[in-house]
Amino acid sequence: MAFTTDDITRLFDAFARRFAAEREALIALDGKVGDSDLGITMSKGFAAAHDAVADLAAPVPAGQMKAAGAALAKAAPSTMGTLMATGFLRGSKAVEGAGTLDLTELAGFWRAFADGVAQRGKARPGDKTVLDVLEPVAASLEASARQGLDLTDALAAAVTVADAALQATRDMVAQHGKAAAFAEKSRGLPDAGATVAVMLIETMRDTAAA
Repeated sequence: MAFTTDDITRLFDAFARRFAAEREALIALDGKVGDSDLGITMSKGFAAAHDAVADLAAPVPAGQMKAAGAALAKAAPSTMGTLMATGFLRGSKAVEGAGTLDLTELAGFWRAFADGVAQRGKARPGDKTVLDVLEPVAASLEASARQGLDLTDALAAAVTVADAALQATRDMVAQHGKAAAFAEKSRGLPDAGATVAVMLIETMRDTAAA
């Protein structure tokens, strides 16, 4: 199995619907140690990404991911919006030339996504950021590709890894952004950015399963 261009279009429709539905929950979560704009940023950014992908006349996977990244950068120029845009733009380069995205290509996409976010955000695993989920997701997909797993099974495994990684952020102290100013007060809470990353991989799993 592989994601076709039609599947990717459906994926961005699902992203837009998921983040619209999660808008208030993300605002509430971000408001505990942040500036309460995450739900607005993600709902607005992925609505724009969906429109950009849907408007492509002759889509290819790399072009779809690039269009999504560019739309996110323009519609949601906040810290998280910029990190998401960077991830999709870096990921698009990893799948250039691909007509569909099988597990090997998706693993390469998520590795480039995670590495791009790490470089742009100057973050490392353990800093209590979105990277604390992105890194294990990329590693999980790479391991599944080496094992020759089916794409749907690999994405299901990645979600399990992502959920565990998100829970692990509860024991961390934020090192970046406004949350860092709360220091120990951030302990005990799941990271808001990492929560977004879980939503991304969950939505990709559900789209593949459908």
